Amino acid sequence: MWKTIFDRMLSRLIQTGQLRVTYPDGQTATYGTPPAPTGAKRTPANAPPTELAAAVRIADEAALRALCLNPELALGECYMNKTLEVEKDDVEGLLRVLLRNRRRTDLPLWARTYSALRYGAQNWLRRNTPGLARKNVAHHYDISDDLYRLFLDADMQYSCAYFRDPDLSLDQAQEAKKAHIAAKLRIEPGMRVLDIGCGWGGMALTLARDHGAHVTGVTLSENQLATAQRRAAEAGVEHKTEFRLQDYRDLSDSFDRIVSVGMLEHVGVPFFGDYFAQVANLLDRDGVALIHTIGSHAPPAAQSEWINKYIFPGGYIPSLSQLAPALERSGLWTQDIEILRLHYAMTLRHWLTRFDANSDIVRQNYDDRFIRMWRYYLIACYMTFEEEHQAVFQIQLGHRRDAVPLTRDYLYADPPRADVHEAAE
Repeated sequence: MWKTIFDRMLSRLIQTGQLRVTYPDGQTATYGTPPAPTGAKRTPANAPPTELAAAVRIADEAALRALCLNPELALGECYMNKTLEVEKDDVEGLLRVLLRNRRRTDLPLWARTYSALRYGAQNWLRRNTPGLARKNVAHHYDISDDLYRLFLDADMQYSCAYFRDPDLSLDQAQEAKKAHIAAKLRIEPGMRVLDIGCGWGGMALTLARDHGAHVTGVTLSENQLATAQRRAAEAGVEHKTEFRLQDYRDLSDSFDRIVSVGMLEHVGVPFFGDYFAQVANLLDRDGVALIHTIGSHAPPAAQSEWINKYIFPGGYIPSLSQLAPALERSGLWTQDIEILRLHYAMTLRHWLTRFDANSDIVRQNYDDRFIRMWRYYLIACYMTFEEEHQAVFQIQLGHRRDAVPLTRDYLYADPPRADVHEAAE
């Protein structure tokens, strides 16, 4: 029965490219059309396009049943558990076939109904109360700093880099991202800066060391807090930085500048209003805030069930239409919204290359299932930026409409200074 259902699903879904499936009984079926070059650009190296084709083997009836009942969740789980094997381990090829066809084909009624129900329940599912928010953060960020050091840049920037040139190294692109954000913040020496969701402290250390700011960073991760404090001491800027294990909702200080990179994705739809209201409360009347977040360039939809279960519990990628009401109610002026397209795909490809290069070290501490989970996570994420409607939003805010210059010229007027370290002393 399950084979018949799955066969009908794929016959309807795969209209472009080709997918070959070997079923548990050993029979093979091919869906779609003969493969042809996709013409899609491959980043960051702009490699030649590949054929839009993939082949998989389903190990048993349980996996086949799961793929029929909940395809998105089961695809990742079956890959993790090796009950679905991808030929040549070409997960990218498989996901590209599926995503390219999902854009062109209406999903079955039951699948659309299930997705609608999940989306309708998101206000309950994404209630990131302070206690639950801390638990969700620990799930992902408190596993081991050593794991992240294996694939992130030297400054441990766990967010989208900024590729002014596609040939930049990961470290160069992350430095460019921090410089771009600092320029938008219009940082001056002595300013009080709040970093909401400060991670391992890289942005805070940069603003303190290179721009002379006094930075308060808040995080809900004990690992990140300890690392940020240690790094500040090693960099000699502990007198210019303060890192706290604190929820942003509990802050009551006033700041000249507020920056938040990669944290809004953990807020949850029910709390968007609280988030931007708190930014408005904490920001000085002449201040500037810069919110850097993954966002959807499409109407709101249910989030990836696999990502929420295994990688980012409580996570939600907002659409602009969901953020706009909260921004309007906050009373803040939206000074600028910049959309970074494909920059995160390029960043994630760098992370995957580094993760794979260090796979022997990873295996010393994690089993094969974890490694397959992490690879699937990185690949699935860059595929959403290359094939879906996902991008990065940089939202610049202030109480005054003229808190920043009226054009973007100021961002590009001067080349990066070579003496920023000395200037900030």
